Amino acid sequence: MFSRSKPSSRSKPVEPVPQPSPPPSVPEFDADWSSPASEAPVPVTTGSKAAPSVLSSDLTITGNVASSGDIQVEGTIEGDIRAAHLTVGETATVRGEVVAEEVVVHGRVVGRLRGLKVRLSASARVEGDIIHKTIAIESGAHFEGSVQRQDDPIGNQPNARLTAPREFFREPRDESATSEAAAE
Repeated sequence: MFSRSKPSSRSKPVEPVPQPSPPPSVPEFDADWSSPASEAPVPVTTGSKAAPSVLSSDLTITGNVASSGDIQVEGTIEGDIRAAHLTVGETATVRGEVVAEEVVVHGRVVGRLRGLKVRLSASARVEGDIIHKTIAIESGAHFEGSVQRQDDPIGNQPNARLTAPREFFREPRDESATSEAAAE
């Protein structure tokens, strides 16, 4: 059945089968899984600008939001926002101070806007003061407040803090209690 024969000159030579590359090494983590035990994590850089952080329309945040990158708001934020570039979407509502190098408003902002470049689109609804270096307001935008030009509207001080307008922290007045007291 099987026989040993001489290799013939007509048969094709057998090519070696490529070996699969070894799997990448997986670092061992500390007991709390916070970082690899052997080395510090290395950030991955692609050389391109990072995608903006998107706060979707079903999200409501109560508190301040700060980012060194870009933020796109589609939901509701009740607090201050500080970012490099901020886009307030058509479905978004922001109640608080907005501070960014570039601010584009398509939705609603109740509070002060501070930015080097501020743009209110036709669908924008802003109730508050705008402090800017350059501003563009499209036809159809609704704006109630004052506009002031400054060379450094975002106040690039090293320890600049986010602050909300005072009225944001006030307790809502109970109108029924005051009308009852007046009736007595």
